[in-house]
Amino acid sequence: MNFILRMLLTALAVLLLANILPGVSVESYWIAVLVAVVLSLLNLLVKPLLVILTLPVTLLTLGLFLLVINAIIILLASKLVSGFAVDGFWTALLFSLLLSLLQAILFTFLKDDKA
Repeated sequence: MNFILRMLLTALAVLLLANILPGVSVESYWIAVLVAVVLSLLNLLVKPLLVILTLPVTLLTLGLFLLVINAIIILLASKLVSGFAVDGFWTALLFSLLLSLLQAILFTFLKDDKA
């Protein structure tokens, strides 16, 4: 149940950021839900591979290259989901930063299943 709530809150954050940021567009709430699912799958499957492949650069930049990897994941999601568009790399970078911040704020309201 917690997973579904996280997906819905992520979709809400995607919609909110699409309305605030120029260069990001989402057609509907259902597209935002699909974006949330695709982002979670990309973070599960593709991101670990990218982190391993770019480990030397990540170590040299003291972890700041992970921001670039997050932007690449956002751009990949915009290519995979029609109805979700991000204009460029810098917009994707800002979107990923703000999405992470919003998720951190929204997820604090959810109760842990382990407790």
